Amino acid sequence: MKLKYAYLLLLGLLNQTYVRAQAKPQQVPADVMQKVYEEVKTPHKYGLVLVTDDNRKKMDCPSVFRKNGKWYMTYIIYDGRGYETWLAQSKDLLKWETKGKIMAFTDTTDWDTNQKAGYVALQDHKWGGSYEWQPYQGKYWLSYFGGNSRGYEKGLLSIGMAYTTKDPTTVHQWQRLPQPVLRPDDKDVRWWENHTIYKSSVIWDKSKLTGHPFVMYYNANGDSLDTKRGAERIGMAVSDDMTHWSRYLRNPVINHHKGISGDAYLQQLDNGLWVMFYFGAFYPGVSGAVNRFACSYDLKNWTDWTGANLVEPSEPYDELFAHKSFVVKHKGVVYHYYCAVNKPDQRGIAVATSKDLGKSNINFIAPPEKKKKEAKASPN
Repeated sequence: MKLKYAYLLLLGLLNQTYVRAQAKPQQVPADVMQKVYEEVKTPHKYGLVLVTDDNRKKMDCPSVFRKNGKWYMTYIIYDGRGYETWLAQSKDLLKWETKGKIMAFTDTTDWDTNQKAGYVALQDHKWGGSYEWQPYQGKYWLSYFGGNSRGYEKGLLSIGMAYTTKDPTTVHQWQRLPQPVLRPDDKDVRWWENHTIYKSSVIWDKSKLTGHPFVMYYNANGDSLDTKRGAERIGMAVSDDMTHWSRYLRNPVINHHKGISGDAYLQQLDNGLWVMFYFGAFYPGVSGAVNRFACSYDLKNWTDWTGANLVEPSEPYDELFAHKSFVVKHKGVVYHYYCAVNKPDQRGIAVATSKDLGKSNINFIAPPEKKKKEAKASPN
């Protein structure tokens, strides 16, 4: 019996050693990070591809998907009352045409009557893949942040889920779950998110690295550690059915302790490595608002890139902020869409590419000759 026990004990130790040897490291090596940067970098700015018809409106947060050989983009517009979600179409990823609203204001007492900022959920996340919008249970899904206060990101903002059984490339109003799925005043709210919750990004991880198929990354700020609004950080939530969500970790996965880290968007490389594109603003080492990335083997432990920014202010149309990534690779070309903000605080959608494709001829409309009072621009 003693020999059998010793044998089993030795077998267990050997098995644990093998598992540890096979497990992926938490940190991504520097040489791997460098290779990712070389793969995703987009040094050529093509320029603006979408602008509003009124310089008082703010266009923001592109999400690009593909269906039947055509490309589509959801984006949001703030018009003074709040955010609405729109849809545009393109044949070549460069020339875009607005189709219409898919999430509009509702004159009701709903929790989200004045804010509906939506983002594509469950898209094919393979780098250089189909970029198709995957349905789940016969529905296409959007995550969005909503609220009932008027103004620029005013009041209590929470995350909701919207869906449609119709073709997502057609203009129609999406249905919404009656209540938000994550609120900054939930009982289990974390210390870093008890003030406001902003953009969310949802992937369908069929390998269930977290134990759940649906994983959400979202940015929020909290004020529990100081007497004023704190930094903005990126954290996680998980779900088994897209309608019930649970916070996954106690602490955020991207945290620079100051300024803003937000608007995560994920792609998975052929070697299984996950890349999170996000924007950083106003923390040490970052000037203004710029786009950066981090990498992970397990969706939980992220290694931050410490090299050059992927996109940063450099042109008249993005001289204030160049942030909020959506990146696709198609036919050997990387397209990095982002929100471009100039000093009059006009916001449009621009794109930078891995190859020189020339320059766009879309410009912001001329600003008014004089403004009585210029509001301070925010990268959110």
